[in-house]
Amino acid sequence: MKKLWLVYVFLIGIFLVYVLNYKLQARTADPWETTGLRGNIEDTYVMVTFQSGIDYWKSVLKGFEDGAEELNVSVEYHGSTQHNANEQMTVLEQVIAKKPAGIAISAVNSKLLTATINKAVESGIPVVLFDSGAPNSKAYSFLGTDNYSAGIEAAHKMAELTGSAGKIAIVTTPDQHNHQERTDGFRDTIINDYPGMEVVAVQDGRGDQVYSREAAEQILTRYPGLSGIFATESNGGIGVAEAVQAHKGTGVSPKIISFDTDKGTLDLVKNGIISATMAQGTWNMGYWSLMELFQLNRDLAAAPSGYSQYKPMTVPDTVNTGIDVVTRANVDNYYAK
Repeated sequence: MKKLWLVYVFLIGIFLVYVLNYKLQARTADPWETTGLRGNIEDTYVMVTFQSGIDYWKSVLKGFEDGAEELNVSVEYHGSTQHNANEQMTVLEQVIAKKPAGIAISAVNSKLLTATINKAVESGIPVVLFDSGAPNSKAYSFLGTDNYSAGIEAAHKMAELTGSAGKIAIVTTPDQHNHQERTDGFRDTIINDYPGMEVVAVQDGRGDQVYSREAAEQILTRYPGLSGIFATESNGGIGVAEAVQAHKGTGVSPKIISFDTDKGTLDLVKNGIISATMAQGTWNMGYWSLMELFQLNRDLAAAPSGYSQYKPMTVPDTVNTGIDVVTRANVDNYYAK
C-alpha cells in the first residue's frame, strides 16, 4: 500500500511539473510564433516614386498597402511630381527627416540619387529599391523586372512582328537605370541574333508623352521606311503611337512595342495601334518591398548596441518580379478588375 502511495505521489509530481512548464512556455512564447508575423501600427513605411500622378504606380502601391495590412503597420506614399531627380531628392530628404521604419524607392536617376539613399541607410533606416535601381548605393535589395532580359524578350517579339528584317528605332530614358538595361538588352539581341535588322536610332523621350512623340517624329522623318519602334516605358509608347498615327498618310506604319499596362497603353494594344507591351509584376514589387523592409527593421532593431557596421543578411540582393508579353490576343486579361 505504501509503495502504491509513493507511485501516486510520483505521478502527481510529474503532472505538476508538466503544468508548470506549460504555463512558463505560454508566458514566454515568441509572439511571432503564437500570433503570426505582426508589427506595430505606429511603425510607418514609406514609398517614394517620381511622376507620382501616373497610373503605373497604382498597382505597386496596392501591393505595398496589402503587405502593410497583413503585418499591421502603416504606410505613406510620396513622390516628385515630375521626372526630375532634384525634386525626388528633396522629397527623399523630407522623408528621411521623419525617420520612418523603412523606405522603398524607385530612383529616377541612379547616379544622382545614390548619395541621398546612402544617407538614409547610414542613419539607420532600412532602404530597398524597386522598379528602377541605384546599383552603387547602399540599399539592401532591388525588387523589379530583370530589365535586360525584358529587352531581350521585346527584341524577339519585334523580330516576330517584322519578319526579322528592317530598320528599328528605340525611344528611351537614358539616365534611368532600368530603361538603359532594357535598351541594352533589346539592342544587343538585334545585333547578335537578327542580321537582317538594324537599330538605326536611339532617342531620349525623357519619360514624357510629348517629348517621346517629338522624338518619334524626328525618327520617322529621317527613316521613312522604318519597320519598328521600341519604347521603354508607357508614356513613351503613347507618344510614339501618336507620332505613327500622324504619319499614316505617308504610308508609314512601323510596329510598336511599348512597356507597362496602364489603361491608355492597353487601349492602344486592343485597337491594334501598339502591337505589344511588356507587363511588369508591379503588385509584387510593392508587396515584397514592404515585406523586406519589415524584416530589415526587425533585424536592425536587434543589432548589437553601438555596432554601426551591422548589416542584416535576411533579404536577397535582387528579386525578379517577372515580365509578360501583352498583345491584342490577351490584352483583356490585363485591365484592372
